[in-house]
Amino acid sequence: MARQLNKLPPKAATTITAPGRYSDGGGLYLVVGAGASRKWVFRYRWDGKLRDMGMGGVLNVSLATARGKAAAARLLIGEGKNPLEDKRALKAIPTFGEFADDLVTVLSAEWRNDKHKAQWSTTLTKDAAPLRAMRLDQIETADVLATLKPLWSERPETASRLQRRIARVLDAAKAKGFRKGENPARWSGHLDHLLPARQKLTRGHHAALPYGDVPAFIAKLRARDAVAALALEFVILTAARSGEVRGATWAEFDLDAKVWTVPATRMKAGREHRVPLSSSALALLVKVKPLTGGKADAFVFPNQKDARLSDAAFSALFIRMGLDRGAITPHGFRSSFRDWAGEVSTFPREVAEAALAHSVGDATEQAYRRGDALEKRRKLMDAWAGFCEPRAAGSVVVPMGRRAK
Repeated sequence: MARQLNKLPPKAATTITAPGRYSDGGGLYLVVGAGASRKWVFRYRWDGKLRDMGMGGVLNVSLATARGKAAAARLLIGEGKNPLEDKRALKAIPTFGEFADDLVTVLSAEWRNDKHKAQWSTTLTKDAAPLRAMRLDQIETADVLATLKPLWSERPETASRLQRRIARVLDAAKAKGFRKGENPARWSGHLDHLLPARQKLTRGHHAALPYGDVPAFIAKLRARDAVAALALEFVILTAARSGEVRGATWAEFDLDAKVWTVPATRMKAGREHRVPLSSSALALLVKVKPLTGGKADAFVFPNQKDARLSDAAFSALFIRMGLDRGAITPHGFRSSFRDWAGEVSTFPREVAEAALAHSVGDATEQAYRRGDALEKRRKLMDAWAGFCEPRAAGSVVVPMGRRAK
């Protein structure tokens, strides 16, 4: 005969006053103690012994909720699991905020500066605030979307970083045994079906010049007699970050091999990056070399005191050129290059991403990709330099139609 369930009347929690243990069936009891204390207890047998598991006091847990908890406990027993051990395991699962803070502390050992740690901390505290109080195993796709959507259109760069960092936290949580199943913050094959593609969004605070306007812009740069103009043209031709160019010294260049090697200490990702130099980039270096005589420790693009060119030099250059400060940035030319590579050229995406010193693929794929596709990237950068070369009015630009091999 099946055990009778739900034996207690609906108002038992408040109407029963005599101390004792009152069965609701299925192992659930209302326990009334001295002083009118009342609580729910689930009693079951495990390894031949009776065990009691608290279900909460009646002031916080209703009869219906207690019955639901008891039903869940009976299911666990049916699966061969001890409800008390499962309850302890759940209590041991940290919240997203607790785990994220600990992860940032661990990861910061591999970061080169405190600024990076501060950026991660801000993202995972302020921007990920809706997730912080949630237990790691309870976070689902809907929770991630609710966190990302308010930022996705208004602050796309921030939202993109937030998505990647939430995914990193949840991946780490799974590795620690705090989660099971797929990562609800995964982009490829998951969130990419639920949110607009990131490349279709605005590019945050890095205003980018449309790639079709780059040749005319370079013509204007060449009309100016300024180190900042030469440095910015080199930024454009190499698709490098402005800080990498401003900090470049002659020791990093092998002009015979046509390669610029940026050391790991000066790269955002902390990995050495080789940049193939196009004929245009080499010609620019020959032009600027007399400024310092090419001494190994000298900056390639120095200021008037032979020190490192400042970022403000580019801002001043834009002002002198009559450009709106917010309309263009040095970093935006990386976006111009990437748009050109994706829309005009036929070079593979992986080659374009490698030219930007971006990591492509998951950790396993990266581990097996030992080379840096230097010669493939050389063809790409030669094509980009050819596109950037100023042309006479009315001339036609023929897109690259040959795929790099």
